[in-house]
Amino acid sequence: MPRIHCPVPLAAGAELALPPAAARHVQVLRHQPGDELTLFDGLGGQWQALIVRMGRQEVLVRVGIHEAIDREPARTVHLLVGMPANDRMDWLVEKATELGVAAIHPLHTERSVLRLAGERAAKKQAHWQQVAVAACEQCGGNRVPVMAPVADLNTALDGPPASHRRYVLSLADGHQPLSAALDSLPADTAVSFLSGPEGGLSASEEARALAAGWQPVSLGSRVLRAETAALAALVLALG
Repeated sequence: MPRIHCPVPLAAGAELALPPAAARHVQVLRHQPGDELTLFDGLGGQWQALIVRMGRQEVLVRVGIHEAIDREPARTVHLLVGMPANDRMDWLVEKATELGVAAIHPLHTERSVLRLAGERAAKKQAHWQQVAVAACEQCGGNRVPVMAPVADLNTALDGPPASHRRYVLSLADGHQPLSAALDSLPADTAVSFLSGPEGGLSASEEARALAAGWQPVSLGSRVLRAETAALAALVLALG
């Protein structure tokens, strides 16, 4: 049964017109009146629904029962990442959503190739949010990750909630493996990861992170691509 993100108030028995993006999705799938859908608003759980009418632009549905299905990991994870270039950020957002990340914070760093500001940054943020929505529709997630506005590193260092354990992925020798650091935490301890772009964080950026209380951790002896490193950290934290 198709899963459609529907970010509007839902209630059993209500009839409503789907928001434009959700309606277009249903039309592209060539559904007809009488077909069943699963709707989720991104706040938890999902709703069964029935298509009542298909118009040229409007899709009317009747909302059925709510299913309190929770597919979210026990641990809340925020990912602060120096934006990789080209379409790798899209891929990172998609895969991080599938793994169960709670929030993604795209960053400008010294070695960032991708530079965004103003209207272009806002458009990219909205685009990445839609990538996360589509990934939730595909993977069965019922809580859509928050895609934060593009920020600079200095602003982001103090951003994670005080309850989060904060880790910076480091290429320097001698740091504790991330797997060992996570093994010492209760399974529901919230964490934030700071990961660099292509080429990693500069020495001065890593020093600023350490001064701000971020703990350096290692992913092993191999040098991973920017998007691979971030996802490897998520797998260890959420697996």
